Amino acid sequence: MLALVNTPTKQTAVELRDVAEPEAAADEVIVAVQTFSLNRGELYLLKSRPEGWRPGQDIAGIVVQTAADGSGPGEGTRIVGLVDSAGWAQRVAVSTKRLAVLPDTVSFAAAATLPVAGRTALRMVRLGGSLLGRRVLITGAAGGVGRFAVQLAALAGAEVTGIVGRPERAAGLRELGAAAVITDIQEADGLFDLILESVGGSSLAAAVRLVAPEGTIIVFGNTSGEDTTINFQSFVGHQGARLTPFFS
Repeated sequence: MLALVNTPTKQTAVELRDVAEPEAAADEVIVAVQTFSLNRGELYLLKSRPEGWRPGQDIAGIVVQTAADGSGPGEGTRIVGLVDSAGWAQRVAVSTKRLAVLPDTVSFAAAATLPVAGRTALRMVRLGGSLLGRRVLITGAAGGVGRFAVQLAALAGAEVTGIVGRPERAAGLRELGAAAVITDIQEADGLFDLILESVGGSSLAAAVRLVAPEGTIIVFGNTSGEDTTINFQSFVGHQGARLTPFFS
């Protein structure tokens, strides 16, 4: 079968190669992959993983071989799943504990974005507590996690402000529920009960100044690659606020 394989020493990051068919454990099904999604973290891993490593975590497809232990869905079932690696391929083995049956109303393309990006956004919104009537600020709002977070926070009753890197990336965010879309965190107006921060560096430092008393900043990335300097004085006037990673 064909799969995308890591090639860090060559001009291209990955190559399409013939590889061996996946071998399933007793509690795994074999899935014919219809779609997979790209995550920023996986793209970073391409630089550090060895030649021959196979990326891919989020997949959606059709079960072509059932689990030997009798668990999980039957052959022909549409599923969405999460694997540790090797998902960028024609077929992949998926644990029956890490998949869900896909309704016919959900496309394979939409489903493949759910396991990493969708669940990250859901976890952060839940960590933020009740958002009804609250103000939420989301950096990187045009990304996969950001777009899910905008929708979830708006559906939870929050007033959402999204930040994007370029004006053209704002397309569609208001339709997803954002009350305001800006291109710089310095343009943010007022204080926010929940800030979802993915840029790091000066953006994270600015977020500390924008968090409301008893509010929460959840860090889920550092796309700038910059270190963040936070002065103790920055927390004055923001008593009870907390700063936490999304996996806490």
